[in-house]
Amino acid sequence: MSKFSKDLTNIKDITTEEIDYIFDVSEEMLENLKQDKILNLCSGKILATLFYEPSTRTRLSFESAMLRLGGSVIGFSSTEGSSVAKGESLADTIRTVASYSDIIAIRHPSEGAARVAAEYSRVPVINAGDGGHQHPTQTLLDLFTIKKKKGSIKGLNVMLAGDLKFGRTTHSLALALARFGVNLFFSSPPGLEMPDYIIRTLSEEYGINSRISHNIRENISEVDVIYMTRVQRERLVEAEYLKYRGSYILTKEVLKEVKEDAIIMHPLPRVDEISKEVDMDSRAIYFEQAYFGVPVRMALITILLGVK
Repeated sequence: MSKFSKDLTNIKDITTEEIDYIFDVSEEMLENLKQDKILNLCSGKILATLFYEPSTRTRLSFESAMLRLGGSVIGFSSTEGSSVAKGESLADTIRTVASYSDIIAIRHPSEGAARVAAEYSRVPVINAGDGGHQHPTQTLLDLFTIKKKKGSIKGLNVMLAGDLKFGRTTHSLALALARFGVNLFFSSPPGLEMPDYIIRTLSEEYGINSRISHNIRENISEVDVIYMTRVQRERLVEAEYLKYRGSYILTKEVLKEVKEDAIIMHPLPRVDEISKEVDMDSRAIYFEQAYFGVPVRMALITILLGVK
């Protein structure tokens, strides 16, 4: 396999072969977790988690991953109480934190912030979400989940549904899935469609002509994977949010039209786009999907630190 770049700020930073290698290491990490094995691959190493936006799963899974690798964690989960509140620039924060740590995971509301951070950091930087742009580590765990549950990614029919305009997880995932020759279905309320640049890239670079709809039931009987997302309230004015909220809901009734061997995914947090009654359906795997975030991020940390 080719040598990894120092950072992961965009899913396009890594090749398909490197993704496969991450999967191999993730599988190894998963087996270690199942056997409660103590790993010291990152003993003496420090992960800095710089979260300028709220997070539960991403931040805690990064921290859990590093602790399970025998390393330590520093950082902040909000800008309050940090020098950011005093007006410190991103560049200066990164320069400083890089001198205290061995690897940085950053979440930031501004698109492109992770790339900027990587330019000023002397240690590897991982994008843990930058505005409505990308979320590459979520994409890696999503791909790993699909492969684990379906056996293979190639040739599947995958529907991305909900807020596709601001849902950064779907942007990264669509571009990554295209490498595996899937058929993509985009389903969203009018006004929250997948950005044009993603549609163009899928067509021009991968030869994929996505099927677009504004009704969740349309095409749903054909798909192998349903990837639901919430309406991104934090990126909309309140009036827009109220207009869209509740307009796209996966219910027990809708599930009657879905294949028996399909899987239902969600990057979480969930609001009201998946009815609670769906949780009991064997096809709903979103909490297992969240669990896979730990072994995948363990794999990524060890690879970027050069201990794997």
